[in-house]
Amino acid sequence: MDLFSRSWTALRAAVDALADDDFARPSGCAGWLVRDLVCHLVIDAQDVLITLVTPADGEPTADATTYWELVDPPTGDDPLDALIPRLAAAYGDPGLLKFHLDDLGAAAGRAAELADPSVRVATKDVVLTAGDYLTAYLMEWTLHHLDLVAHLPSAAGPPADTLAAARTALEKIAGAAFPASFSDTDALLVGTGRRAPTSAEQAALGDLAARLPLVLG
Repeated sequence: MDLFSRSWTALRAAVDALADDDFARPSGCAGWLVRDLVCHLVIDAQDVLITLVTPADGEPTADATTYWELVDPPTGDDPLDALIPRLAAAYGDPGLLKFHLDDLGAAAGRAAELADPSVRVATKDVVLTAGDYLTAYLMEWTLHHLDLVAHLPSAAGPPADTLAAARTALEKIAGAAFPASFSDTDALLVGTGRRAPTSAEQAALGDLAARLPLVLG
C-alpha cells in the first residue's frame, strides 16, 4: 500500500513538473505522445476509484501477480487505444489535462490510503483483495513513469524502491529472475519490450530471452 502511494505520488509530481511543450513529445508508449499517456493516466485513476468501491463476494480468483495477463503487443486497432489520442487532443491546453489528472489522481490516492487491504473487490472479471489490486497497480504506475520520461532526460524518474518492487513483480510474472547485471530500469524496459536488449543483454538473458517481451494487459 505504501509503495502504491509512493509510486503514484511520484508519477503525478513528474506530470505536474512538465512544461507545456513536453506534452507534444513522444512517450515510451509506442504511438503515443506524452499528452496521450497523461490522458491514459486519467482513465487509470478512474479505474482505481471505480474498483475500490466495487465490492465482491466469494473467494479471490486472482492476486497481485495473476491480475496481469500476458497479451499481444498493441497494434493501435483496439478502440480504447485509438480513442486516447483523440481525447487527449480535445483538452487543447495541457494545463487542463494536468488539472484533471491532479483532481482525479488525488482522489484515487486518498481512496487507496483509506482502503481496507483485506476487502475483496471486482475488476476485469476477477476478484481480488484491495491490497493485491493496489500492489498490482504499482507495476502500472512504475512502467508508465518510465514511459513518461523516456524522451525527457531532465525529468525525474520513478523512486528506486518502487523500481525494485516492480522488477520483483515482473520476475514473478515471468517465473524467472533477470540477470543481476541488469539494473531495475533495464529489467523493466527490456522485459516489457520497451526497448530491445543489447547483444550482451541478450546473451545474459539466456533461455528467458525467448519468452520476452512480457506485454501486460
